[in-house]
Amino acid sequence: MALLKMKFSQQRRVRLAQGLWLLSWLAVTCGAFIFCLGVYIKIELLRRDEVMENTEIHVVPNLLMMVGLASIGANWVASRVCQDSLDPSRFPRWNVILLVWFAVATLLCCLLLAVVVLSYALQGRLEESLKVGLRNGIRFYKDTDVPGRCFQKETIDRLQMEFRCCGNNNFKDWFEVQWVSNRYLDFTSQEVKDRIRSNVDGRYLLDGVPFSCCNPVSPRPCLQYQLTDSRAHYNYEYQSEELNLYSRGCRQALTDYYMGLMNSTGPGVLSVILIQVSVILSMRYLQTAVEGAMALEAPEGESEGYILEKGVKETYADIREKVNNLLKFGQVDPASEDAGAEEGEKAAEAMEKAATPPPAS
Repeated sequence: MALLKMKFSQQRRVRLAQGLWLLSWLAVTCGAFIFCLGVYIKIELLRRDEVMENTEIHVVPNLLMMVGLASIGANWVASRVCQDSLDPSRFPRWNVILLVWFAVATLLCCLLLAVVVLSYALQGRLEESLKVGLRNGIRFYKDTDVPGRCFQKETIDRLQMEFRCCGNNNFKDWFEVQWVSNRYLDFTSQEVKDRIRSNVDGRYLLDGVPFSCCNPVSPRPCLQYQLTDSRAHYNYEYQSEELNLYSRGCRQALTDYYMGLMNSTGPGVLSVILIQVSVILSMRYLQTAVEGAMALEAPEGESEGYILEKGVKETYADIREKVNNLLKFGQVDPASEDAGAEEGEKAAEAMEKAATPPPAS
């Protein structure tokens, strides 16, 4: 018994083809949107690639771009099928191609669903990647003369100003690294000597931060140095002075930004999935209705359209049987292999006998 069977007259098939043509071009537009969305996320990730330890999160925009391009091609094919669906001489050429088309369109829906899942599942990996990347970026902040790290200072400063953040977890991360290059230290100064001697690793550590950590909302001029000493500045309390510097760490700021960016794509991607599923179902109805009319040799008569020719269980059983037959076809039958071996041995014995000369009389 066919699943979700419907009757289609000639006029109804024409309307279905016209509606599916419009829907397929809407799906083409959605594919272009998905592709552009993947490109945008990819660019945003590449912009701050220097503060990321790994590129696992790039799988999300890569999938979006791949699925977007494939969706454009698949739905363009659907629009061509709609144009040929009412021409009995042209539609039969799509019979084999439609089987591939249904498989590709279904795979695209599955990949889009995987993108939605990955957008939420990769949050932990993104946080870990940013944690390590920002830690290294802060550590190499001073290396403006080292090849490969020349622009690390500019990257971190722009990042902190753009996202209104400071440090990896908070501004205290700058207290643990030497972020001032030796090139700009006066080693004849007693203060510099004392600070270097007081550190086991011989680093010049400060309870200060770069200028990019300063919060412009603060009513007072920014305090960058001696931040933990309330006596070093007039009318200053270290524990309560929250507006002086950005209080949020850059790891949290970047994680919120990227997760917000990717999670906001969820509703859009789900809408595209619904449109693609509608195209698949409509295409199946159109295919079966047109083939039914052609089988009855009445192109203008009434025909039946359906999603599955049989029930779900029967269809599953047929598919499983076909797969098993294909697997058996690819295997070698042991009985036939033994029979072939016996025939080969007999042929070899016959040839050996023929080659043996008869005894002399």
